[in-house]
Amino acid sequence: MKYYRRFLLLAVAAAAVLLIVINRYGGISDDHERDMVMMNHIVQTVKEHISDPESLNGMELDSELVVFSESGDRIYATDNVPGSVHTAADAGREGYFCMAVIDNGRFLGTAAVPDPVLEEYNAKKNSLIITAVMIFSLIMVLLIAAGIFIRIRIIVPFRRMEKFADSIAQGNLDDPLLMEKHNMFGSFTESFDLMREELKAARSREDEMKLREKELTASLSHDIKTPVTGIKLICELLMCKTDDPYLTEKISNINQKAEQIHILAEDMLTSTLDELGEMRVNCRDESSAVIHSLVTEHDTKMLVHEGAVPECLIRIDRGRLSQVIANIISNSYKYAGTEIDVSYGFRDSFLAMTLSDHGGGVPEDEVDLLTVKYYRGKSNSDGKEGSGLGLYISGELMKRMNGDLSCTKTENGLAVTLLIPLS
Repeated sequence: MKYYRRFLLLAVAAAAVLLIVINRYGGISDDHERDMVMMNHIVQTVKEHISDPESLNGMELDSELVVFSESGDRIYATDNVPGSVHTAADAGREGYFCMAVIDNGRFLGTAAVPDPVLEEYNAKKNSLIITAVMIFSLIMVLLIAAGIFIRIRIIVPFRRMEKFADSIAQGNLDDPLLMEKHNMFGSFTESFDLMREELKAARSREDEMKLREKELTASLSHDIKTPVTGIKLICELLMCKTDDPYLTEKISNINQKAEQIHILAEDMLTSTLDELGEMRVNCRDESSAVIHSLVTEHDTKMLVHEGAVPECLIRIDRGRLSQVIANIISNSYKYAGTEIDVSYGFRDSFLAMTLSDHGGGVPEDEVDLLTVKYYRGKSNSDGKEGSGLGLYISGELMKRMNGDLSCTKTENGLAVTLLIPLS
């Protein structure tokens, strides 16, 4: 605001100068009476020397002078009269004031002098033009200065705030908003930077809370696995101790539910560790026979029909591959509820393991989404428990073991293929 007042005072001063100049030079002066005396004196002098015009040389006439005879011929002129003035008509065109020289009613000739009114007018017009140019130049300088001032003090800081707002919107909360000493936005700019600091602090608190939530989830998932494993062991022991078909069926149901809880807890733990960047996969060479053991271990409903496993060495993390196979078989039990065919074959440097069910599968446009985190098929997931983590976790684990997982729709259902790396 202080700079605006200064600029306003400068503008008022310029306007005052303009008014003074116009008042000083704006009109014609009151020297007309003096000019008429001078011209009468010149006419009287010419009349006295008309018979000998050269005698006018050396006389103080106070003006340029051209004398024409009664016939109109130029008979005398001072040194500064233009050479183009030969007749009274020429003098009139050049702006001279022509006066008749008369003696007792007899026309003797013509005396021509520069028109004093026109001469004064031209002089003051030139002065006004020069003054106007100077004032216009001053105004232009002031405008340019004002433009530079506005750019430096208003536009540049405002654009800097715009860029700062864009940076904040993109999530960059580390760079502060620089502020000059005489910034016109002052406290407003400071408020922007305070907002950045508050947002940064809030984000830090949010990240800390998310980290604690993930750590809590990981801890609970890990703690849940211990009692669930105990329940499964007790169920296996009870099934060995009883021959009652009814009790055997109930114990088997309990064991299957415990297995589902175990798989869900394992998936939650793996997903949380993945988000924390702490998921570990330790691969080592194993015999391909281990795959048959894992399939048998997780086929609690005896629905798997497995082909022969080719003899070879594979490089896997046994616990992680067990988790993958458990997820696939559990999903088939839940959504298809049919027999599962397992076949094997070599594909480049992988052992390809394909698990196929006969439950009708999923629509073609959902196949690629089955390995997306938290996605559950729309056509067959209604009324069925699930988190949408199983196939996502399985796919991530296979990638960590340098393998792959892919889903394809078949005529009778869905097929999941695991590419298990060979040693």
